[in-house]
Amino acid sequence: MVISKQDGSEVRWVPATYCASPNFDERPDDTVVDLLVIHCISLPPGEYGGDHIRQLFTNELDCRCRPEYESLKGLKVSAHCLIDRLGGVTQFVDFDKRAWHAGRSHWQGREACNDFSIGIELEGCETSSFTDAQYCSLIALTADIRCQFPAITPERVVGHSDIAPARKTAPGQHFDWQRYREAMVS
Repeated sequence: MVISKQDGSEVRWVPATYCASPNFDERPDDTVVDLLVIHCISLPPGEYGGDHIRQLFTNELDCRCRPEYESLKGLKVSAHCLIDRLGGVTQFVDFDKRAWHAGRSHWQGREACNDFSIGIELEGCETSSFTDAQYCSLIALTADIRCQFPAITPERVVGHSDIAPARKTAPGQHFDWQRYREAMVS
């Protein structure tokens, strides 16, 4: 297992670079974390490799720098982890905390999925494929998360589109669910 508790409270993935986001809070008391949500993001849309995602998750993004960022002004969002195109993982929120990644959402009769889920962002967009390096990191990270949070069964690993179907399409048609699910059970 590569997830460790540090200082008695932080739950982090050891291989990840840590960059604290202020956009999180405590989960409701006695919450069992039993859902893993896969997202995708690129800022600017369709462009990769910049620092704008980190800036968004840490409330440092200058929304005046690009016209398409105007809609992000004042937005407070985060994810537990981001996997970049080269497979590098940055963790923004400790797994035992509630990251703000799902928004209005529901899964199997339960509302507010942020309460009981872990959110992983893949750098990418719904209309393009993800990299082999991203799949390798996602598979390793998922395995360790599932060891720490055993209620997250393979059936409880979903896309953002599954928990907010009227609003979201992520991770999109190019995400290879078969490859990912086969790796989870092997």
